[in-house]
Amino acid sequence: MRTLKAKMLASLALWVAWMLLTAPWSNQEAIAGAVVALLVAFLPLFPASPLGDLRLTPKAIAYGFAYVFVFIKALVLSNFDVAFRVLHPKLPIDPGIVRVTTKLKTPLGRLLLANSITLTPGTITVEMRGEDIYVHWIKVAATDPESATAAIVGNFEKYLEVICG
Repeated sequence: MRTLKAKMLASLALWVAWMLLTAPWSNQEAIAGAVVALLVAFLPLFPASPLGDLRLTPKAIAYGFAYVFVFIKALVLSNFDVAFRVLHPKLPIDPGIVRVTTKLKTPLGRLLLANSITLTPGTITVEMRGEDIYVHWIKVAATDPESATAAIVGNFEKYLEVICG
């Protein structure tokens, strides 16, 4: 069941990409895109897909949309923070690597969290070991794992936990 859900999600994603690339749309292109997307998704080229970890409940879908806005907010705020540090005459940085701990259990959840951290300016995921994620932080505000986790991961994790566990 998990692989069927993953393959259906992959075919839907491929079909949406097809439709975006072939605008303006016609019925023939939509049907051809659907057939090609289903063929590609169901070929046994990719036996294990992390997309099977996605939850498709109404709550998870709502949290997915909310997560986009939470991520954009974090992205904008961190861009302003990094720009301030770069433009400040004294360059107020205190870089370092901190360990944060995640409650996420699925590979997809951890992947999305690590990518969200990396895409946010001022932080880069360096390494992942089990539930620990090592993050290079432009201005280390906390060195203990609990405080660093709250500062870096806190906003993302509660949404990702509902979306993919």
